[in-house]
Amino acid sequence: MKKEAVATSSTFGKERKRVARVAKAVRAKDAENVRDANQPVEIAPGVSGKAKVRQPGRRGPQKLPTKVAVTVRYSPEVLDYFKASGDGWQTRMNDVLRRHVEEQVQQHQQHRAA
Repeated sequence: MKKEAVATSSTFGKERKRVARVAKAVRAKDAENVRDANQPVEIAPGVSGKAKVRQPGRRGPQKLPTKVAVTVRYSPEVLDYFKASGDGWQTRMNDVLRRHVEEQVQQHQQHRAA
């Protein structure tokens, strides 16, 4: 079975070929420098030996774990309003709710003090 030549005159096709060439060169270079997994890794001077190294494909711990993931149901009008404002709509929604909570706490403290 003959392999047919496919004409790829698009920029996308050329970019894919370029990326494939670079990836092939990187793989070839990595094959030459195969590291034994049982050998310790050299740590650069000035870097703590107790530092945790993040494994590829794994996220590290949050620096400031201040938020909690929950499932919430909102009315379509509320979601449409915040989503229409573009990226970051969840943060803006959080800010509005936070301000509301702060106002309620202040009102409660004022009522309690009176």
